[in-house]
Amino acid sequence: QVQLVESGGGLVQPGGSLRLSCAASGSIRSINLMGWYRQAPGKQREMVAYITTAGTINYRDSVKGRFTISRDNAKNTVSLQMNSLKPEDTAVYYCNANILAYYSSTTEYWGQGTQVTVSS
Repeated sequence: QVQLVESGGGLVQPGGSLRLSCAASGSIRSINLMGWYRQAPGKQREMVAYITTAGTINYRDSVKGRFTISRDNAKNTVSLQMNSLKPEDTAVYYCNANILAYYSSTTEYWGQGTQVTVSS
């Protein structure tokens, strides 16, 4: 059974920083895309950043220059360093990964979500 477990998040003042981490575990054969999405109250879930196995990265425009995504392929982890946080970054952040398990075809998995609140 494959699962994604997130850590990090919390309450931070505008201009502050937070780091989110996500670890994939289970019968994993390989992982293609790993990334982060977020969902604010009353809004649709949106892509924040993703990174491929080869290291190709994509960010949504509103976080470029402030957020940095990274991954450790050996440990099956992905992290999101968030700097210069703004109130509009407040949302539940979800880890996402496309995983090929030993017992199934490539499947999209989601973490349980972690709350990030930016407020003074």
